[in-house]
This record gives sequence, structure tokens and C-alpha cells, in this order.
Amino acid sequence: MKTVFSGIQPSGELHLGNYLGAIRNWTALQEEFFCYFCVVDYHAITQSYEPKEMKTRVFEMASDILACGVDPERSVLFVQSQVPEHTELCWILNSVAQFGDLSRMTQFKDKSQRQADNINVGLFDYPVLQSADILLYNAEAVPVGQDQVQHIEFARRIARGFNNRWGKVFKEPEAKLTSTPKIIGLDGKAKMSKSLGNTIALGATDKDIRKRINRAMTDPQREKREDTGNPDKCNVYSLHGFFSTDEDRTWVVDGCTTAGIGCVDCKKRLADNLIEHLTPIRTRKAELVANPDEVHDALNKGAEKARQSAAKTMTKVRKKLGLWQG
Repeated sequence: MKTVFSGIQPSGELHLGNYLGAIRNWTALQEEFFCYFCVVDYHAITQSYEPKEMKTRVFEMASDILACGVDPERSVLFVQSQVPEHTELCWILNSVAQFGDLSRMTQFKDKSQRQADNINVGLFDYPVLQSADILLYNAEAVPVGQDQVQHIEFARRIARGFNNRWGKVFKEPEAKLTSTPKIIGLDGKAKMSKSLGNTIALGATDKDIRKRINRAMTDPQREKREDTGNPDKCNVYSLHGFFSTDEDRTWVVDGCTTAGIGCVDCKKRLADNLIEHLTPIRTRKAELVANPDEVHDALNKGAEKARQSAAKTMTKVRKKLGLWQG
């Protein structure tokens, strides 16, 4: 089986954007790849945060990942800071990374604008640590959206640069583009984001789900109930694509284009289907919260497996570098 690596920052409870863009894909990847799934807490410290909240954020994220169907018996689920080889390899790869490449990273430019008062070196060096995350396990594929392809190309250059300078150790990873397009938030404008408040938490109550969907933007040309609409321009309809049956989607298209149904009807059907989809996830999450040792055990066992693999890689790396090994 080919190896896959993917990571997610511990932002706390998962929301629909995380689920549709990443975690749902992770559960499918388990069927055909050997997967390393990592909660990347070192990446998260490049932004302002409350240290006392980090453990809770990691636990919430790991619980949600498990509740969504990632199986710790088939995949390696762990926390980045539990495997010190990540940061060790990052430092080594800094000697291969080129300043010009890092300065051209689109995400660094975007994040620098969003946190202009905290443009730290970690933010700039983020792609090197990300490369270390991937190369440490010699991952052959990395599931990403289009916005992350630049970082995978960077990781490939890093691997090539190391191999050319010190000898072959690393495989060059390939970007495995997810089939999920960019998930637009309920505001119909920006990408789904917890900080923007334009998404729905996986653990939201039925009442809150309906409330948020009722406020969601729809096709702007449907100003009145009797106006016809275009589902392809409606963000609510795009969510039907993930959570509704073919029959329901046909009902929405026919009703919207003829004004046979209103946006309220469309939203109600979406809320019904979303609640049905999320109920088993929320039930499993509640079981994990009630038994936190199950989450801790999964992460600890995953970290042990990850450390074993990482140690083998680092032994090869140190040998190639000619470092003192006793």
C-alpha cells in the first residue's frame, strides 16, 4: 500500500468546512492507503492562541476525527508534538530550503496580511515544517486542495535538494487533489471558517443547525417567493450536493427554476438531511467525550507507531549528513 500523510491544525471542534474538505476524505483514503493523520499543533503556534486552551483544542479535534470514522487500528493518528523528529528534520531541511522559494509562498503572503502584527519566522518557515511532516514518513501522496499544491511542489524540491546534496533518502511526494471543491461559507462569500462564523460545527444542536441554515445566503436573484432561481448560483444548493439524495436535488432544481418551492423549503430539506447525516457522528463524539481515555489511548498508540517510523528515517538522515551518532 502506498503511504499517505495529511495534517490538520487543532482549531478545536470540527466544522463542516473541515469535514467536507479533509476528514471525510481521510476516512475514504483508509480503504486503499496506509495513512498517517496528524494533528499539527506546532503549526498552530504560528498564530496567536491561548496556551491553556491547546490541550482542549487537540482533544476536541482528535475526538471529532475519530467520531467521523478514522480508525486508529488501520491508520496512524497522532499529535505532531509527540514526535520530536518533526522539528529535528525541519531544522535539517532549512539547510536545503531556498529563501526565494519561501518568500514566494502565496499562503505566507495571505497570512501575513491577516496577522500583520505577528509576522513571525515560524509563519515564513511553515512550508519547511510541512515538508518535514510529509518526508519523515516518505509519504507518496498528500491529499490537498488546489490552494496547497504550491506547498507540495515545495516539498518535492526539498526532497530532491536533500537527495542531490547528501544522497537518496526521500521519495518525492505527489499532490493528491481532493474531489471536493472550495467550500464556500454560509455567507456565500468567503471560504468556510470558524473565525468568520460562516460555518456549522459538527456538534451543533438540531436547533442551531436549522437556525444557521435559515440565515444562509441563497441565489440573490430570488428576491421574492415567486421569482425563479438558478441553483448553480445558490450556495445552499451546493451543500445539497454533499448531504442530499439525487431525488432531493432534482426536487430542488425543479422547484427553484419554476418557483415551485421557496428558499425556505430548500433550506428546510437541507437541514433535515444534514441533521440525519451528522447524528451518528455526534452520537459517537458524545461516547468519546464520556470516555476520554479512548481518545488518549488512540493518540498515544499512534504516536508510538509514528516515532518508530520517524526514528528509522532520521537514522538514515543523520548517517547521510555525517552527524555524530556515538
